[in-house]
Amino acid sequence: MLEVIGTDAAGVAGLAPSSLALLRRARLVLAPARLLADLAPWWQQEQAAGRIPAGAEGPELLASDRPELIHGPLEQALAAGRPAVLLASGDPLWFGIGRLLLQHFSPDQLRFQPAPSSLQLAFARLGRPWQDASWISLHGRDPQPLAAALQKRPAALAVLTDPGRGGAEEVRRMLRASGLEAAYAVWLCERLGHPQERVQRLAPTAPLPADLDPLHLVLLIAEPPPPPDPATLPLFGLPDGIFLQHADRPGLMTKREVRIQLLADLNLPAAGLLWDIGAGVGSIGLEALRLRPQLQLWAVEARGGSAALIRANAERLGVQPQTVLEGRAPAVFSQLPDPDRVLLGGGGSDRAAILQALLPRLRPGGVVVIPLATLEALAELRPLLERAGLAVTVAQHQSWRGAPLAAGTRLAPLNPVLVLRGERP
Repeated sequence: MLEVIGTDAAGVAGLAPSSLALLRRARLVLAPARLLADLAPWWQQEQAAGRIPAGAEGPELLASDRPELIHGPLEQALAAGRPAVLLASGDPLWFGIGRLLLQHFSPDQLRFQPAPSSLQLAFARLGRPWQDASWISLHGRDPQPLAAALQKRPAALAVLTDPGRGGAEEVRRMLRASGLEAAYAVWLCERLGHPQERVQRLAPTAPLPADLDPLHLVLLIAEPPPPPDPATLPLFGLPDGIFLQHADRPGLMTKREVRIQLLADLNLPAAGLLWDIGAGVGSIGLEALRLRPQLQLWAVEARGGSAALIRANAERLGVQPQTVLEGRAPAVFSQLPDPDRVLLGGGGSDRAAILQALLPRLRPGGVVVIPLATLEALAELRPLLERAGLAVTVAQHQSWRGAPLAAGTRLAPLNPVLVLRGERP
């Protein structure tokens, strides 16, 4: 039987008594090189304390940093019945050596005794529940999955960094590239479980510690971004991280690049009335008010609590919508005056019925813009605009954002969007 024992950053000194007893009996001990150096002094201390017979020969020690080199010695030890122990980091079955061992040995030859994982320890140090947390490993991996994970705006994201590929700085670069620097607190956790562990929150512009330990991970904890000064914001194309989000569905908002295109396609008049149907967090309609302060915005969103969220975002941006309605379209249309511009961003399977209900209300010269994710939706909705006598255009937009890749930059794609536009003569 091979005993696979997890350790924290304290190494052998942090092992439980039952694990120490197994280590004393072992004739073969495998461990990462950083732990091997502690084993010979530990053995001598145990002998001096009388827990190991004086004069007893120490176990054979092998480094496990290259797992492909340990299979032969392990097979020989198991065949001979020699007690063997493998020391691993944290939980060996969570991004650890356990997966590789199970590729060469049967489960009945292995017994796993995990230590708390670095993820558990990190959230414990912050005193934050972590059942809602997501995690991602960058060890030997391209950082693109991190960009994809950030687009979903998780409440908490643990990133297992790769010091050889940028470490914590790579995470911060990706956060900036995603426009979410204001939306997350960045916690740097080093040597978790070691007496010299260090957990600190990093300010966005603060440099990394000069003595940053290679054994570290990063926690990204979502928090309401600080209120911006509306006078310092760009005219349009606001960063995604400025907007408050629904806590249970973060990330479901129109991304900056698409928002810019939709605002252009709306061809906003200096004054008039804009319907924002399926307004979400209000990002498009509220940004339209920054461009056209005399515009009247009537926002409609079915999700409960959306009115308060949209008004909170309006206050952050220094604009005032005319009305925010919580309700389902087209049932609420009777409460709205006829529009000059319509953005139809929601509706799902009811979108065709919503479009049919709003088209008779659209004023002469009015424009309706509909962002779509599928060709099937385009095939369903385009004929409705054409039969209503609108001039129709269709475009497909794909954007990429620069993301760190080793010492360079790669382009990470955002989801493509079809834009269906109709203009009444």
